[in-house]
Amino acid sequence: MTGRTRDAHPKPPHRAEPARIDYSGAVYGSLLAASVVVGAGALGPSPWLQLALLLLCTGGVFWAAHVFARLFGARVVGQDLNRAEIRRVCADERPIVEAAVPPAAAAALAGQLGLDYAGVAWLALVVALVGQVGWAMAATLRAGAGRRLVLASGVVNMLLGLLIVVLKAALQH
Repeated sequence: MTGRTRDAHPKPPHRAEPARIDYSGAVYGSLLAASVVVGAGALGPSPWLQLALLLLCTGGVFWAAHVFARLFGARVVGQDLNRAEIRRVCADERPIVEAAVPPAAAAALAGQLGLDYAGVAWLALVVALVGQVGWAMAATLRAGAGRRLVLASGVVNMLLGLLIVVLKAALQH
């Protein structure tokens, strides 16, 4: 032997694991926001404001539903609930409501810039879909996937987004 160990490929030095970040709520929340834009109607004198509020309220309601479902599910499996667990679950589900903020901000800004409701809705939809694709690709990348899987994740989410665009275009009067 030449003084080498049996392991021809020494292990790299141990690196600290990055903090676990779950992007699924952000992907889901972005898809939800896009769906809200598709289903929203233009009512009242400030439809852009109504759309922004609808996006934020819907995100908040879905966040609360997810928190409740997870906490209820924990009780069903016999886990005790305490304030720390409730805060942890609320924080874990926070990306659902956070994903509604960029399209809501886009709707509010577009309304202030004088765009008509169709322009406001399309801008909010595009912002939501860009968020959806971006968060999906970030999640896949963060999971350590290769470039092909990251690209596939982006393409699949873009196709979901395009389906929403097709539905919006088909539902417009």
